[in-house]
Order: sequence, then structure tokens, then C-alpha cells
Amino acid sequence: MSAAPAHGAGTGGPVPIYEGGDIEELRRIVGGRLSPHRLTVLGEQRLPGRFRAFHEGPVGLYDLAYGTPVRLLVRELPDFYNVILPQAGGGVVTVNGTALTSPLSVAGPGDVVSMEWDPRAVNGALSLSRRIVDEMLTVRLGDVPTGPLRFHRHQLDPADPAVCSWLALVHAFRLFVASPLAHHSDLGVRHFERLLADTLLDVQPHSWSGAAAGGGAAGASTGGGATAMLPSAVRRATAYCAEHADEAVSVSDIARAARVGVRTLREGFRTHLDTTPLAYLRRVRLDRVHHELTAIAEGRATGSVTEVACRWGFTHLGRFSAEYRRAYGRLPSDTSRGRPPLSANAPGSGP
Repeated sequence: MSAAPAHGAGTGGPVPIYEGGDIEELRRIVGGRLSPHRLTVLGEQRLPGRFRAFHEGPVGLYDLAYGTPVRLLVRELPDFYNVILPQAGGGVVTVNGTALTSPLSVAGPGDVVSMEWDPRAVNGALSLSRRIVDEMLTVRLGDVPTGPLRFHRHQLDPADPAVCSWLALVHAFRLFVASPLAHHSDLGVRHFERLLADTLLDVQPHSWSGAAAGGGAAGASTGGGATAMLPSAVRRATAYCAEHADEAVSVSDIARAARVGVRTLREGFRTHLDTTPLAYLRRVRLDRVHHELTAIAEGRATGSVTEVACRWGFTHLGRFSAEYRRAYGRLPSDTSRGRPPLSANAPGSGP
């Protein structure tokens, strides 16, 4: 069976990429999706192998069963981080020569990983691109990291309440990407991807754990961390927000577009616009929603409040409705129906 096309969000369930008994074909497909590896079959027992995608993108979520006892060797992980999530069967994971006491583990760029699995082993695999991890680090450090993050401990401790909470978040992501909401909200999916990457950095010690949020050489591009952000950089930042409001945008994306560090970006927005970069972006998106709802009211467009809100990244509809009312003096549903603004004392309600 050949590889299936890349899997997007909101399809209702996992997409089979491979199912069958050709172990070499399965190795080739898994290597193409994740990391090339050497595979040795250790026994004769055969069960059907499978490889399924729940989601693919900067964060990928898969499950994998070889269906036969195997040993795998990844000589050096490429530019992504891989979390192994055991589901059934048994096995041993070794990272950089150290055998872990549990397969529940994380490894990243440059790590040498070997694995042995019994024929009934089924494992989830959460892959996070180095790019998305670097984006999260940029926010914390105030500048782009100088090298790849390295985890100091590769085994995830299921007895740690924070780790348990993070694993529950992974499960929630699996459910979310199969939902109709994910199909309507690409921004929501991207925010969830970033949430998974960001919180992993909080539960697992790594090479940048000691760096203070907002520290680092944030102002390097403007001559120093204390240098005020110039109005021209503010203009570049606001123009970027306007052009990319329909995309998943992080504060580090805005800083790169403005050609300044994250800390300098925040200082500039506070000084010149009396807001934060992400609050400004949110208002841009709110304005786009308002224009679309106005067009619906005038018969120039069709759609529902929920569809429009989700398209612009507002997935919590109650919070969105309250924000919209504060900004425009009426509920979003009133705008879409051409109703006048509410009085100052009118009670709020859902969209």
C-alpha cells in the first residue's frame, strides 16, 4: 500500500498512511514522514503493521505499529523533536547511549536514538519542527536562539503532575484536530500547535531553561536592548499584522517583520500605540470580522457569525462576543442583521 497524502485538520479521524505486512515499505514511509532510520527484524512473529496520521504540519501526530519485533536506529535526528507516546506492547528506547526506563520520551536534533519494539507495540509519535520550538524560544529569550534546543532529560516522568497535564493536552489536541471546528479554524489549529510546543518547554528541562523570559539580546538589531523602537519599525510591524491577519502569527513573527527583537517590539508598541503586538493583531482581526458581518447585513456576503469568527481565529465565541460588543457597542449577531448599536446599559449575550 502506498503512502497517503498529507493529513489536514478536521477530517473526523486518523488517516491511514500505510497498512499491511511489507516491513520495508513501512520503514521507507515512516522514514519519509519522520526520520530516515535503519531497521532490523528480530523475530518471525508477524502482525499487520500500520502508520496513521491524526495531524500533519509544524506539529505532527501519528501512531505506528510495526507488527513484528524490530530494532531501529536513527543515527542523528534531523531538525525536529520527537515525543514517543507508548500505547500498547513494550519496548526499550536508548538516547545517546543511555537506555531509558520507559519509552515515554523526547529527543531532538542531533540526538542518536535506538529503539526495540515487541510485535504488539503501538506507539504514538508527536513531532515538533525545530522552527516552531525556535519560535517559542524567541518569545522567551527576546531573540532568535543561537542553536538548537537540547533536552537535558529525555525521559518524560508520568508521575510528574505537570507532565500528566501536558499529556492530557496532547490527547485534547488529537480530539480537536478531528473536530469540525478545526476544519473551520486554521488559526485555532496553529495556536494549539504552539501551545503544545511552548508547554513542553515548561515541563522538560532543556538547554535554555535558565534563561529569563524577555532576556537575551532582544535589541541587537537596533543597537541594544534599551534602544527605543523607531516609528518605521512600528509601521513595518502593523503592516505585517494587516497583511497576515488571516494566518497563525506569533509575536516573534511580528518582530522579525519589524526587524527588531521581541522585547524592543513590545516596548515600541507600548510607547507608540499603548498596546501589545498581539492585542493589536487581535483588534485587526476583530475589525476584519466587523467588515464581513457588515457585508452580510448589506447582502454583499453570506455566512454565520460563528463561521466568520472562526475564520479570523476567534474560537471562544463567548469571549469573542464580549470583545466585539466592547469595540462596536453591539453584539456581532446584531451587526450581521443590520441592527443598531446597543445602549450602554444593555446586557450582553452570545453571538
